[in-house]
Amino acid sequence: MSRPARYLDGEPNAIHKEHREGMVKFALAYPDVYELGMSNLGLRLLYHVLNAREDALCERVFAPWPDLEAEMRRLGLPLFALESGRPVRDFDFLGFSLQYELTYTNVVNLLDLAGLPLLAADRREGDPLVIGGGPCAFNPEPLAPFFDLFLLGEAEEAILDLAEAYAAGTGRGGRAGGPRESRAGLLAALARVPGVYVPAFYDVTYGDDGAVAAVRPNRPEAAFPVIKRVVADLGRHPSPVAPVVPLIETVHDRAVVEVMRGCSRGCRFCQAGMIYRPIRERSREDVLAAARDILGNTGYDELSLASLSTCDWGPVTEVLGELVAHHGPRGVAVSLPSLRTDTFAVELASKIQEVRKTGLTFAPEAATPRLRAVINKGVTREDLLAAAGSAFRSGWDRLKLYYMLGLPTETDEDLLGIAEEAAEVYRVYENRGQGNLVARRPLALTLSLATFIPKAHTPFQWEPQVTVEEADRRVGLVRQSVSGGGGHGQGGQGKKHRRSGTKLDWHGPGMSRLEAVLARGDRRVHRVILEAWRLGARFDGWTEHFRSEIWDRAFEATGLDPTFYANRQRPEDEVFPWEHISCGLDRQFLLRERARAVVAEPTPDCRRAACGQCGVCERTGTENRLASAEGRDLP
Repeated sequence: MSRPARYLDGEPNAIHKEHREGMVKFALAYPDVYELGMSNLGLRLLYHVLNAREDALCERVFAPWPDLEAEMRRLGLPLFALESGRPVRDFDFLGFSLQYELTYTNVVNLLDLAGLPLLAADRREGDPLVIGGGPCAFNPEPLAPFFDLFLLGEAEEAILDLAEAYAAGTGRGGRAGGPRESRAGLLAALARVPGVYVPAFYDVTYGDDGAVAAVRPNRPEAAFPVIKRVVADLGRHPSPVAPVVPLIETVHDRAVVEVMRGCSRGCRFCQAGMIYRPIRERSREDVLAAARDILGNTGYDELSLASLSTCDWGPVTEVLGELVAHHGPRGVAVSLPSLRTDTFAVELASKIQEVRKTGLTFAPEAATPRLRAVINKGVTREDLLAAAGSAFRSGWDRLKLYYMLGLPTETDEDLLGIAEEAAEVYRVYENRGQGNLVARRPLALTLSLATFIPKAHTPFQWEPQVTVEEADRRVGLVRQSVSGGGGHGQGGQGKKHRRSGTKLDWHGPGMSRLEAVLARGDRRVHRVILEAWRLGARFDGWTEHFRSEIWDRAFEATGLDPTFYANRQRPEDEVFPWEHISCGLDRQFLLRERARAVVAEPTPDCRRAACGQCGVCERTGTENRLASAEGRDLP
């Protein structure tokens, strides 16, 4: 068995609570391997929020690697929770963290390993309630028939409301006094909790063209729309300062302190930037205290300041200086998970990498001024070259640049701009100055390409994805222009190409097409997921496990056309499968942003300009909350 420590209990700071009668019991599942799940901040937060309650407990569940799955099935061993080893079906809730569409067959597989009916309609009294949350819950429809309920948005407060409603409905924790609710009665009670979506309480009809015609509630408890939950004041919910410390190395093996939520830069392709609005920043004092405590409780030698755009956090310069000064002498490195493409970000990186220097990563996303304006990226080539020059003069000789292929309005000229931009970066490196003491090693430049995936609740949710064949052609064009020779994309193989110190890698277009189908699919797509799982699909987000032929057979067997979901331009008045799900954004705002994209008109950040009337503050009752009233000018 590979990496057996994935399945062992006993990590430092793991929480073990007695399974007493009357407690509300959650099994929190991450539908991928332990190393990925233990790197997820949301899972850490909910684990500690639930276990902080005397009348609740939470244990962890991860997807077993195929070798353990085979052994579990051979022995008839059901899916179990890590802390107690108890079968998952003995818990009240089985909660899934839905971070990535290509984990959906793993969700089905975990339900099957748990011995639960795969479809919510087939579950019986006493079966756990299967609940989903995370970014993928903002279009839950491809998974809807598998789930009893979803929780939209931020869960620290909402999950406790769920626990209260469940305890009241089951007479637990001293709340006896009425008859125990049936499963249907419990779902009705839970549906009254703001942010909760029960798929069975909504009917979906389809038009002659195959698109959704209407989504209608069929129960009085069902809200329309279901509006996400937002934590208004992060100060009331500190970062966990005694997180579980894994026994093996994880993907992000470090201490993490969340410094802010939300992003108002408004990149039009970015779902996270839309669904996590508004901005809420933690204070300098809270972050410094959390950093001190978490390092003391874990022994990590690296601390990450987490957010969608940490360089935009108001106190970032001051706090980084204090963290490096206090913890650096003890060998603790500080890292930022994302860097803006500007010299300010490089200055921050220079401060924190005095302890440990690694490569730098920037995400220009597009390589021409027109296309950057289309996606509202808010960065110029001059910004990139200035940032690269600053980095090179400070000693960096490894740089990675992320770009997307297939963006709306993209032309071959935009694609050729990637090679032009790479060449200019090389020239900056070669001319970085003779007086520095940096060893003159060749620049290690990596260009990473990903196929654009239109996502729900973004201005580009109406746009088509390019076909797999066209994505291959565009990859080939970039390869040819970078190398000066021939070459074509490899149809989803994700191979790498080197020439003159440049490495080119890309995400397989076949995987990207499937992600687009699942990201914008309707309830009928659950049949494809189920069939693909029956045919053996597992760990589809892992290149070595993804098998496009399985999914081709699943689409054919179910009579659904992937191009209908991935490659079709959607009319502006089309009813989306997620029409009843609201992240707070106004549809007219998204349409305005789409219209501005067509004419390459940027939209300024609402922190430094007039309100963009996106609707989030009004619908969620929460406005931007900054750690510093003055802030700092943003480019």
